[in-house]
Order: sequence, then structure tokens, then C-alpha cells
Amino acid sequence: MARLREYYNKSVAPALMEKYGYKNPMQAPRLEKIVVNMGVGEAITNAKVLEGAVSDIAQITGQRPIINKAKKSIATFKLRKGMSIGCSTTLRSDKMFEFFDRLVNIALPRVRDFRGVSPKSFDGRGNFALGLKEQIIFPEVDYDKIDKIRGMNIVIVTTAKSDKEAHTLLALMGMPFRTQ
Repeated sequence: MARLREYYNKSVAPALMEKYGYKNPMQAPRLEKIVVNMGVGEAITNAKVLEGAVSDIAQITGQRPIINKAKKSIATFKLRKGMSIGCSTTLRSDKMFEFFDRLVNIALPRVRDFRGVSPKSFDGRGNFALGLKEQIIFPEVDYDKIDKIRGMNIVIVTTAKSDKEAHTLLALMGMPFRTQ
């Protein structure tokens, strides 16, 4: 069992039950899934670029990503329907907790001039989105073997009903939020 899952069960869930007055531990908000997405616009002209992005996400998450295809044709971007333009993977269960643990404790502190993540990145339904500018903050990625520095989006989906509950959940789990 992942270290963070045990921490959630022993510390976070009881604290949320006490704060919000839940009667049952299953009512307490919890992490549902984490989606890691990397858009690669250069893949329109050079298909090899997408292979690098796929290998980067596979190294970071420990899971092979799927390749995302364009849904519509856009002439100004020279994009046709069905062209490969990115990759993403969805993490659940123990892989999700292990990735969240590495993100919070190892990767985010390695970001240059890091002062915390913005607490304004919630979507109104208890989900949190985070954008990273470079994939090299993860220790799994070998700096010498990457062809280009790329950013990625990380969406943390929770079962919380409001942003306030989700903020409390993520703060108790160790997410370093910036103070206003």
C-alpha cells in the first residue's frame, strides 16, 4: 500500500470528518484520479517529437500514455482531423498516490523560484489543475536524454463537492499552497 494512502486513511479522513461533520468515513472527500497531459503542437510537422513526449510521461508516471488525436481540422494551424497532437495518462489507486507523493515532496520543490501553487486553480467542483513548464523537475527524467523541454498539465480529480473541501483535502495531503 502506498505511504500516502495510509496517511490519508489514518490522518486526513478523520480530520475532514471532524471539520465538516461527516458521519461516515466514505463521505470524506478523497482523491479519485490524476490526469497527466502533454500537448505537443510540433507533432503536426515532426512525428518524432511525440515519441519523446510519450517516453517522458511513461518515465514520470510509470504508466504508458495514450496518444491524443485532433477532433477537428483547423486550417490556420495546418491541423487535420485525426492527427496526433499530444499524449495523456490517467493514474488511479496506488500509482496515483505514489505520483502525488513524488509531485508534492520531490518535483514541486525543484521548480525554480517556487513559492507554492496557486489556490485559485480549482474548477468550482473540487478539481485542481496545475501546469508545469518543464518535465525535468521529476527525478525520473534523465536531463541528458531529453530532446526538448516541454510543459505538462496535471489535473487532480477529487470527490469533494466544493472547492473549499478540495482545498482542505489537498492541503492536508501536503500540497504547498501559496498564501495570498
